[in-house]
Amino acid sequence: MSEDKPAETVENSSAEVNAIPNGKGHEPGEEITASAKTPPAEDSEKTENTEASLPENQEFLSAAEDKKTPRFTDFEGKTSFGMSVFNLGNAIMGSGILGLAYAMANTGVVLFLLLLTVVAVLSSYSIHLLLKSSGIVGIRAYEQLGYRAFGTPGKMAAGIAITLQNIGAMSSYLYIVKYEFPLVIQAFLKVDKPAGEWYLDGNYLVIIVSVAVILPLALMKQLGYLGYTSGFSLSCMVFFLISVIYKKFNLPCPFVDFALNSTGGVMNVTATDSGGGDNLACIPKMANLNTQTAYTIPILAFAFVCHPEVLPIYTELRNPTKKKMQHVSNISIAVMYVMYFLAALFGYLTFYDEVEAELLHTYSRVDPYDTLILCVRVAVLTAVTLTVPIVLFPVRRAIQQMIFPNKTFYWPRHIAIAITLLMFINLLVIFAPNILGIFGVIGATSAPCLIFIFPAVFYIRIVPKEEEPLRSVPKILAACFAGIGFLFMIMSLSFIIIDWTSGSSKASSGH
Repeated sequence: MSEDKPAETVENSSAEVNAIPNGKGHEPGEEITASAKTPPAEDSEKTENTEASLPENQEFLSAAEDKKTPRFTDFEGKTSFGMSVFNLGNAIMGSGILGLAYAMANTGVVLFLLLLTVVAVLSSYSIHLLLKSSGIVGIRAYEQLGYRAFGTPGKMAAGIAITLQNIGAMSSYLYIVKYEFPLVIQAFLKVDKPAGEWYLDGNYLVIIVSVAVILPLALMKQLGYLGYTSGFSLSCMVFFLISVIYKKFNLPCPFVDFALNSTGGVMNVTATDSGGGDNLACIPKMANLNTQTAYTIPILAFAFVCHPEVLPIYTELRNPTKKKMQHVSNISIAVMYVMYFLAALFGYLTFYDEVEAELLHTYSRVDPYDTLILCVRVAVLTAVTLTVPIVLFPVRRAIQQMIFPNKTFYWPRHIAIAITLLMFINLLVIFAPNILGIFGVIGATSAPCLIFIFPAVFYIRIVPKEEEPLRSVPKILAACFAGIGFLFMIMSLSFIIIDWTSGSSKASSGH
C-alpha cells in the first residue's frame, strides 16, 4: 500500500466528499444525483485503499462504501428542517434564560443588548467555521475535527471541553428541578411548613425525574427522534416568556414582598403607592458595572452554546448541505436571541435591582401561590427536563470518540454511558449545595473554547493553504476570532477570581 494515498485523497477530497449519499460535505445548493452515488471504478479503488489505512472516524465516508457496516455517525439523515431547528433551538435554550434578567440588572439594558448581540453573531460565525471545516474533510464529529487539526491532543481537548460544558449545563437543568419541583408541589398542596415529606425533598425528585423521564429519552439511538419533545419544550419556554411580559404590567413597582406584607401589609402597600413611578428603584439603568458583571459573560456564553450539537444534528438532517445547516443554525439563534432579550428585559423591568439570580424565585416573593407563576414553573421544569437528553447525546458521543474511537454502535455501551452520566450528574446536584462556582468557571473556560477558539484554530489548520493562505482574509478573521475567545476567557476568569477573593456576599447567590 502506498504511503502517499492519504495525501492523494486530500487533494481529491472535493470530488470524493461530493459523492456522499447523505450529503456529507458537499457544497451549498448541490443536489445529489444517481450518478454521484456511483463514482468511477478508479476513484472507488483509491477510496477503498485509503480507508484501509485510516481509522474509522477519519474516513471520508464516500458512497463507494454502501456495502460496509453502518457506523453511528454514518447513516442516511432523515430529520426534517423544522425538527432540526427544534432540536438545535432546544439545545440553545436552557436554564440560562432564568438568569438573564439578573445579568441585565448587573450590566444595564444597553450593555446587555450589545453583549447579547455580539455573542449571537459570533456564535453564528463560529458555526460557519465548523461547517466549512466539516465539509472540507467530510467529518461530522467535533472531536474528529480536532484530531484532523492537531492529532490526539486536539481530539482529547475537544472531547473534554464538550464533556465539561454539557455536564455543567445538565447540572444546571437538574439543579432547577431540585429546587423548583418541591416548591411547585408545596404550592399546589398548600403546604406552608413542610414536615420532611419525601415528595417535597428535591433530592428524591431529581432521581425520580432522571429515571422516569430523562433516561428513556437519553437511550434513543438518534437525536432526530427527540424533535417532537424539543418542539414541546420550546413551546413551554414561549409560555414562560408570555407570562413574564404579562406580569410586567400586572405587578406594582416597587413590588410588595409577600412575607412582609403578611405581617405589615398596610405599611408596605402605602410605601408602594406613595413611591409610584418616580421611585428611584423603578428607573432602569442603561449601563451598570459591578463585581457581578463578571458573571454576565459566562451566563451569556452558556446561553448560546449549541456547538457540540451542531454536527450531530447536521449528520441527521435530511438532504443536508452546509447552506441548509447554516440556515437551521441562523434561525435557531435568531429565535433564541429574541426570546432571551424579551425575557431579560421584561423580567428586569418588573423587579429592577431586586431581581434574583433565578427569576422565578423573585415572583415567589410576591405571591408563592400565584396560579400563573405555578403554571410557568411547571412549564420551565418540563422544558429543562426535556433539554437534558439533547445535551447528553454529544457528551456520550465525545466519550465514545475518546475511549472507543474505532468501535461500531453497541447498545450495551450506549446504555451504560447514559446511565453512568446521569448517575454522576445526580450526585453532583445532590451533594453540591451551591454550584455557582462550577457554572462560572465552566462557562468562562469551556464555552469560549467551543464557541470561539476551537472552531477558529480547527479552521486554520484544516483548510488547505493552497485554497486559503495563512494571510488570507478568512484565516486572519479566524485568528482574530480565536483571540476574542482567549480574551473572553481571561477576562471572565479574572473577574470571578477577584469576586471570590473579595468574599462578596452577592456572589454566593449568583447564577
